[in-house]
Amino acid sequence: MKLNRQQLAIIHIAAKDRKFSDEAYGSALAQIAGVTSSAELDHDGFLAMMGFFDFCGFKPADAKGANYGSRAGMASFAQIELNRVLWREYTHQANDGEGELNKWLLRCFKLSSLRFLTKATAPKVITALKVMKSRAA
Repeated sequence: MKLNRQQLAIIHIAAKDRKFSDEAYGSALAQIAGVTSSAELDHDGFLAMMGFFDFCGFKPADAKGANYGSRAGMASFAQIELNRVLWREYTHQANDGEGELNKWLLRCFKLSSLRFLTKATAPKVITALKVMKSRAA
């Protein structure tokens, strides 16, 4: 069975994170999974490649914040976590700064916390953070 888009994305992210050249990546695919392209990977090949990337030091990003669960009309966990990630990238902070993010949310969106972010407001906040990040770069 072929991999889904998310699994292919993880393979590519891991290769990029470990700074593999195209030649090294192709060689790893051939030697470890016996394929010439990640599109040819099956589930076993995916697990083998992820084991190899783990051996090389790849660590997938973990969620850093609270999960408020699935709530009708409210932002999803993925949207809330994306806001946290964008804020950390904008402010160049590792894990701190949620208090500063909450102050910014209160000033700009009249929300005291990410916990109160609605489905309608979440894309606006995400877009604002992306713009702020791009302007800072």
